[in-house]
Amino acid sequence: MPQNHRPLGVYLHIPYCPAKCRYCDFFSKPGCRSVPQGYCDALERELRRCPRRPDTLYFGGGTPALLSPAQAAALIEAADPLPGAEITLEANPDVVSAELLQGFRAAGVTRISFGVQSADDAQLRRLGRTHTAAGAAQALQWAADAGFEEICGDIMLALPGYTREEFDRTLALLKNGGCTHISAYLLKIEPGTAFYKNPPDDLPDADAAADFYLHAVQRLAEEGYPQYEISNFARPEHRGRHNLLYWDCQDYLGIGPAAHSCMENRRSFWPTGPHAVEAFIAGTLAEEFEGVCNAEDYLMLRLRLRDGLDLRLYRERFGGHFTDKQLAFIRHCAAAGYAQFDGQVLRLTPEGLVVENSILAELLPEE
Repeated sequence: MPQNHRPLGVYLHIPYCPAKCRYCDFFSKPGCRSVPQGYCDALERELRRCPRRPDTLYFGGGTPALLSPAQAAALIEAADPLPGAEITLEANPDVVSAELLQGFRAAGVTRISFGVQSADDAQLRRLGRTHTAAGAAQALQWAADAGFEEICGDIMLALPGYTREEFDRTLALLKNGGCTHISAYLLKIEPGTAFYKNPPDDLPDADAAADFYLHAVQRLAEEGYPQYEISNFARPEHRGRHNLLYWDCQDYLGIGPAAHSCMENRRSFWPTGPHAVEAFIAGTLAEEFEGVCNAEDYLMLRLRLRDGLDLRLYRERFGGHFTDKQLAFIRHCAAAGYAQFDGQVLRLTPEGLVVENSILAELLPEE
């Protein structure tokens, strides 16, 4: 790859799903069992306007596994990704079959990501998930049998009545299922969700949630999944390339209602609303300007990564720098175990990531 190659990631939002989970605030249309061809045609229309061949392609949602393999293949062909591109498709365990996963693999999908969340069936029902732990294990086996070498699984932490044992059982399910990448993130009650309107009982408090997070970081490392981002853990050489573009402020193009883009440091998004999908299909939905990617964005995103923030790149790319007062604060964080700092690269430890927002508040560029 030439040194001046600028990576590009493309995200396709598939807003259709069978049912809305109680915690989900993503833009989606529940009650669907397939993706209308008209929506795929609209995605292809926009893909053919893409200025460059992408290095990564990501099908997110919603439930992208409601696509047919033929639809996925057509969208991949329209995107025209570079050789060796990472092509990810999100899936719910209960909407896939052995044949469907074989079809996605044959279509060109290289990475399958399952929203497993928990190995406790009662917990899954509480969340509004429609699969079981046994169903998740079966889906993981089908993915391995289909030839997927990149298999991802999600775990939700600090759920109602949560225990370390529930986390350990879920981790064992994913590890035994051949996962090469695991995302583990804390439950967050978002406005507009069913959980926001009717909060579940027995939620852990902030201190307990932090303890669950640190337990997860430790156990994942012990099982061969070192942390590389605040909520992401992977076997060596299996980090998610698409999301790494986001966290490094590289170019990415989002297509579909609710999708966001950042091209040459210019951020934009496709609006949502009751008729957004229909307008997108008709070609009357327009992207809206959101702002520019600046030093503040780069700082916040890089500190999510265990690789951290290189002060030289911070200065060269966005003109960012720390004041003497901020450097003193960084050294204080390092002495307290919240960060590592060698004078050039600032990295937050897992304990620092727990209080990342408080640290950021002290390090954001001054007006």
